[in-house]
Amino acid sequence: MNEIKQGSPAVIYLSHGAGPLPLLGDAGHAEMIENLKVLATRIERPSAILVVSAHWEETVPTVTAGNQPPLYYDYYGFPPESYEIAYPAPGDNALSEAVRGTLAAHGLPCGTEEARGFDHGLFVPLKIMYPEADIPCVQLSLIKGLDPAAHLALGEALAGLDRENLLILGSGFSFHNMRAFFAQDTAETALANGEFQQWLVGTCADPALTPEERATRLVHWEDAPHARYCHPREEHLLPLHVCCGAAGRPCDEHFRLIIIGKAASTHLWQPA
Repeated sequence: MNEIKQGSPAVIYLSHGAGPLPLLGDAGHAEMIENLKVLATRIERPSAILVVSAHWEETVPTVTAGNQPPLYYDYYGFPPESYEIAYPAPGDNALSEAVRGTLAAHGLPCGTEEARGFDHGLFVPLKIMYPEADIPCVQLSLIKGLDPAAHLALGEALAGLDRENLLILGSGFSFHNMRAFFAQDTAETALANGEFQQWLVGTCADPALTPEERATRLVHWEDAPHARYCHPREEHLLPLHVCCGAAGRPCDEHFRLIIIGKAASTHLWQPA
């Protein structure tokens, strides 16, 4: 395993599944749950985790602050126990300030949100990966407008964070067509799902692509096969852009999964 170096974060883009279902024993999330446990063994235990969640958008990038952020149950229609899930991970104000300073150094504004809690894009996967909830966490928003180039630039700025053994976690879902999850799959829809995932893995993992080629593919992701079928709205894809920008190179590992019947993927970059 690569040595952890200060200022060189591990980076993971993961597919976090449907709301709280991974924590409720849903069989359709079995591969995802196992993958999250595997991912936690692939890197050194983080000293802190910066999570970019698909479930938070602000006009400018915004970080959580506070010593003990509450949980934000940003889903509805699930069993009562879904709203009793606990994940009392502490905040990390030093990391929040470091994010703000790093973004400012790259000419990017950054807001602070002291009241907002951790949403399920954070607490669902981390409860599986690090169930002790003892690693400090900070959450960073997406940028309203969902400009892919802006999110690549956001990731590039985060690469400069000077924090030993940091994990940058992009929490989204590489397939996120809600109607498709409730419709009968066909040969055509399965092919569309699979071809987009193949494009995504190639974009993130192909060492033959130059950084410029990779960035161009990500900025113009709508040109990928069946892009808008897989992502009618791209908020669950853009955490990947942040991760690719932060890593600046092909991923070291990728994992192909079936999550609630759909092909999906996760991507891991070890510290450089």
